[in-house]
Amino acid sequence: MNNNQNQNKIGNPETQVPKTPQMNDRDFINELLATEKYLTNSYSTALNEMSHDSLYQDIQGIFNETQNCQRELYNVMYQNGWYKLEAADSQKLQQSYQQFADYLQQQSPYLQ
Repeated sequence: MNNNQNQNKIGNPETQVPKTPQMNDRDFINELLATEKYLTNSYSTALNEMSHDSLYQDIQGIFNETQNCQRELYNVMYQNGWYKLEAADSQKLQQSYQQFADYLQQQSPYLQ
């Protein structure tokens, strides 16, 4: 990775873990995080398609707990330097925003 790419990374210093064939703390937490992301995505889809109000409320509660779990796992990964983010280029953000705003303006009858 070149120096410019390192400057675009946002994160904490990495907590070292043993590099062995056995799973370490990072591996376990990363696997749990991936599972929680999958579950929140699945619960979200189920909630979008659910018609039974009582069941909807139950699943929404489970979804919220799962989402909170996912966030806690993300925080652990980030705090230990195992989850790095890419700094966004402000010009690219502005271009994306403008492109999306233009699209909404053209597509939405409520904004015209």
